[in-house]
Amino acid sequence: MRIPSSANFPTTQAEKLIRQLNLFPKDAEAVDESVVAPKIVEKRFRFPNLADSGVSVEDLGHHAGYYKIEHSHAARMFYFFFESRSNQSDPVVIWLTGGPGCSSELAVFYENGPFTIADNMSLVLNEYGWDKASNLLYVDQPTGTGFSYSSDRRDLRHDELGVSNDLYDFLQAFFSEHPQFATNDFYITGESYAGHYIPAFAARVHRGNKAKEGIHINLKGFAIGNGLTDPAIQYKAYTDYALEMGIIQESDQKRINKILPACELAIKLCGTDGKITCMASYVLCSTIFSSIMGIAGNINHYDIRKKCKGELCYDFSNMEKFLNQRNVRDALGVGNIEFVSCSPTVYQAMLMDWMRNLEVGIPTLLEDGIKLLVYAGEYDLICNWLGNSRWVDAMEWSGHQEYVASPTVPFVVDGAEAGVLKTYGPLSFLKVHDAGHMVPMDQPKAALEMLKRWTGGKLIEDDAETEGRAEVM
Repeated sequence: MRIPSSANFPTTQAEKLIRQLNLFPKDAEAVDESVVAPKIVEKRFRFPNLADSGVSVEDLGHHAGYYKIEHSHAARMFYFFFESRSNQSDPVVIWLTGGPGCSSELAVFYENGPFTIADNMSLVLNEYGWDKASNLLYVDQPTGTGFSYSSDRRDLRHDELGVSNDLYDFLQAFFSEHPQFATNDFYITGESYAGHYIPAFAARVHRGNKAKEGIHINLKGFAIGNGLTDPAIQYKAYTDYALEMGIIQESDQKRINKILPACELAIKLCGTDGKITCMASYVLCSTIFSSIMGIAGNINHYDIRKKCKGELCYDFSNMEKFLNQRNVRDALGVGNIEFVSCSPTVYQAMLMDWMRNLEVGIPTLLEDGIKLLVYAGEYDLICNWLGNSRWVDAMEWSGHQEYVASPTVPFVVDGAEAGVLKTYGPLSFLKVHDAGHMVPMDQPKAALEMLKRWTGGKLIEDDAETEGRAEVM
């Protein structure tokens, strides 16, 4: 989830929506809808800077492509697909980066992708990449994010209906292109503002399956990392978390909390489909976070142990340099498209969506046996573990009482406690130790282990060490 550096909303001139395009596929200018073009244009590739690259392109199983978004005027969605390093029968896992408007490449190169970027611009295989346990998909979405683009302004998305329909249509085209993966277990994952995308997308897939639309997608679960899902509960938790972590004093909390009743009312009026009321609640409730940051100073709101450096509070400049190399762009087939790591245009387009409650669709999924894992690094302020645990605890579903009464047990990796876990039936919450907003970046080994155990149905291991060691989160 990205807060703009300026208090003012980004202007539409902040970024050229229509970019000078030289594309693969080569249909970026005017789209002649009378010509039937393939929905997906994809190529196998190997990054030219990959160290120890003796593996053939075929054996590597790395793909990059564009999907011609079906219900759009001229939109193309860019994606990566990395086949599992272990077994093609591993689950298919899609990762959605938040923002809104931040590119999936942030995760590919800094979190759970197959590579990390060295300072000399070479790529090193990531020992804890999620492609070690899954067939891994990354998409640049909504339109205008990363390498995804449109030459028609009407293709900007403003809500989860548009976002989830585009993603569902993409999956249909993807599994049509890769039928050998269509029967694999399927999981939706992501972080930050994807706490909005993921529940909406999971509900759309489930609805499509029930209605027998197109290819059946074998949805087994969805995971939200340090997400924004239920704003009313999460915004209320800001001052509690900030006080607990020593960022503010009790007097600060009392003063800032005076905004809460108006914020809660505005969010209630926004509901799940409000418009002007949702914009009003965004403006009003944002003062809670900005007041805390005014006291905190230059801390990194994604990891309160650190100082904020640069617009995104981290130095991701190696990714920009890497993706702007000519040989890299040729390998991916993206021509001269301007790469947008975090798009202010997309961010602004989604402002009315921000305060909507996406928790409301989750109980139906749980009742139908679809698993949810909510996990959060303990040092993130902006989507903190406290707010996330509270909305999970408050969620009404048939297992609600049993979940609340369940013990919190250690999540043990290599004999050490990597987090604390609470689980009942299809619902799990994991607080990850020594991590901020980007758990797979801060705790890569624990994050991969989490994915393996969760998709394998063994989040709680049968370990005598964990018996009787319950604690309160």
